[in-house]
Amino acid sequence: MNEGTSSSQGQDAIGDMSFEQALAALEDVVEQLERGDVPLDRSITLYERGEQLRAACQRRLDQAQARIESIVTGTDGVPKGTEPFDKER
Repeated sequence: MNEGTSSSQGQDAIGDMSFEQALAALEDVVEQLERGDVPLDRSITLYERGEQLRAACQRRLDQAQARIESIVTGTDGVPKGTEPFDKER
């Protein structure tokens, strides 16, 4: 029944997934495609879903990276504190 799901509904479902869920779903898509026993039309659908999952995972990684703080070191190499990762932006 998932095959009849429109891409916008599929995108909503992806948006509701945690990073770990989206990554696991992406790994499942890759495994199915690598087996090579999936019909062409289903392969195309899987590829499209895989691309949506990859993009969602990348967005989440980018968001996480933006939240990371980098350690500021002084000229003596001793940590002096932290600053936001994206301070230069």
